[in-house]
Amino acid sequence: MSDQLFDSAREARGSGFRHSTLGRIISDPMGLLGITLVALILLGALLAGFTGYNPAKLAMRDRFLDASFAHLLGTDHLGRDLFTRALYGARIALGVAFVATGISFIGGLVLGMIAGYGPRWLDSLLLLFFDSLRSFPTVMLALALVTLTGPSLASVVLVVVLATLPGYARVVRAQTMSLKTAEFVLSARVLGARPWRILAIHILPNLIGPLVILVSMDIPVVITIEAGMSFLGLGVRPPTPSWGSILNDGYAFIRESSWPAIAGGLPIIIATLGFTFLGETLRDHLDPRLRKDA
Repeated sequence: MSDQLFDSAREARGSGFRHSTLGRIISDPMGLLGITLVALILLGALLAGFTGYNPAKLAMRDRFLDASFAHLLGTDHLGRDLFTRALYGARIALGVAFVATGISFIGGLVLGMIAGYGPRWLDSLLLLFFDSLRSFPTVMLALALVTLTGPSLASVVLVVVLATLPGYARVVRAQTMSLKTAEFVLSARVLGARPWRILAIHILPNLIGPLVILVSMDIPVVITIEAGMSFLGLGVRPPTPSWGSILNDGYAFIRESSWPAIAGGLPIIIATLGFTFLGETLRDHLDPRLRKDA
């Protein structure tokens, strides 16, 4: 009897895990692949300091070495270990992605709720602000900001925030306008709840899901923006390693060696695919309209 109870409890726990959000994502082949690729990038960024090489140290005698056990991705035109530089570049890419999307997430959440729940004149003013930001192409915005402030990591973050914040704010605004006429919000208003309480208690929890999906889908876009700006010389300044600057070196010296181009392009591909697969899976399992078990 006790064995049967134990087996039943174990099956219940297994069933609960399979039906949890994490369980559904892992059971999805695309989600499992996305988590694996993202974990690989995160692990590489964490272990960047344990390769035994300085990413900025010059070794002219070791220029353009092919991949080997000593240099897993070869060396560049200055003899620097490309595997080490790619791992340190992951820190830059992920740092920009997490910081910039975090700022856009919070800023878009606050401004979107204000626009969606506030008076019409304030909504129109904020919409004008959002549309003004979205009207600038990302490259032109980057060129303008770098001309004013100079190439730096802060400039990259600012460009990403200005390019992505309007998207978050518009999603939150649309969701807020839809929710403020829901019965549970109208009931809270009739009972005398203040606007800030309605936003924080009744509307905010219903906004987190769509925003999490949007963040996961935007991270590969942010990584690409950072790499593109560094490729054009508008991002982090040398000798700080960035996937874009490594790729630029590979383009400049492609006739001498193909390894710099591989070292710069391969991590971008892995990170983009990983976060895209993860974002697609999150959307499928968190959006009730797309859930297969709904």
